[in-house]
Amino acid sequence: MKTNAYEVILRPIITEKSMLGIENKTYTFEVAKGTNKTHIKLAIEELYGVNVEAVRVINAKPRPRRVGRHSGYKSGFRKAIIKLKADSKEIASFEM
Repeated sequence: MKTNAYEVILRPIITEKSMLGIENKTYTFEVAKGTNKTHIKLAIEELYGVNVEAVRVINAKPRPRRVGRHSGYKSGFRKAIIKLKADSKEIASFEM
């Protein structure tokens, strides 16, 4: 399994909906396929130096796309929603 924190956490997801959760210390990340909640929690704590309270994971399914007469699928991805403990500091990369 992936042991490097940079291999587990691929990128933060910055959308309007994910930015609304920041006031409640909830952050959204794209994570590698095949990782579990424990790997994600340890990677977030290692990378950002925060205390994680809960991890929720969502598998986004591939969506059909069409360009002219050619059709195919957009790749799916795995998304993790991270809830930090109340006494934890905020993640700096999400601050505006």
